[in-house]
Amino acid sequence: MFLPTILAASDPISHVVDKPLFGGFTMHVVTMLVASLLTVWVLNIAAKRIATGSESQGHDRYVTKGSFAQMIEVIVLYLRDSVIRPQLGKDTNKFLPYLLTLFFFILFNNLLGLVPLVDLQHLFGMHTTFIGGTATGNLAVTGALATIAFFVINISGMIYLGPKHYFLHLTGGVPLTLGMIPVILIMVPVEIMGMFIKPAALAIRLFANMTAGHVLLAVLMGFTAAGLEAIGPVGGAPITLISLVAAVGIMFLEIFVAFLQAFIFMFLTALFIAQLRHHPDDHAEHAHA
Repeated sequence: MFLPTILAASDPISHVVDKPLFGGFTMHVVTMLVASLLTVWVLNIAAKRIATGSESQGHDRYVTKGSFAQMIEVIVLYLRDSVIRPQLGKDTNKFLPYLLTLFFFILFNNLLGLVPLVDLQHLFGMHTTFIGGTATGNLAVTGALATIAFFVINISGMIYLGPKHYFLHLTGGVPLTLGMIPVILIMVPVEIMGMFIKPAALAIRLFANMTAGHVLLAVLMGFTAAGLEAIGPVGGAPITLISLVAAVGIMFLEIFVAFLQAFIFMFLTALFIAQLRHHPDDHAEHAHA
């Protein structure tokens, strides 16, 4: 048997389901902690190589050392100047640490989930899997990230607008006149629901995309073994080959999705923060424009 058939499982869901360990810890908790440590360690190394060197180095002290650190620098500059700053303007630096941490934390969890740690532990005869899976494929993890985003969005909006204008924004910019009371009675509940729906959508989107991709990949890997077992080496070889090629293609797609979902979560969080940094009077001005 070659590696793809060994990595295949009869139940593709087993690749994404969390497993309890000890003392309240689960497999996904351990994976998330490892991803957190990797995030801090890798970005700390990159930061040291990006930082300006001593004067003795001359002009070279401004040059980032190493291709990996240069890649991190390009990503950070792009996110700051092309994604976050157009949304938050002069407030960019206030939220930049949180938003960049959010992006890289999700990214490292997504990428770590692509490493077949569960299967490798089984391959070496371990009956208990201590690490593996994708922590961001767990609704509890994405829900926690969305809850933090909910408080950041609304608390920063209340501080910026003040309590009065914060609650006035729930009217959706509708003028506070007697004739508009029926509209306001509709808008306020809708806006309140939107406050919770937005972060909930962030959590469900990230969870669903990471889970679906891993299940699809596990199914394709399952076909590599099923073809050989059901039909035999001669008839099953084409099925195995096609499944393997498709699995490789899906793996590359999963790498792209890992970056994309981290970007979307961070971008929409920045967008929701920016939406609450305008006074209600701005609605009328934008509508007139």
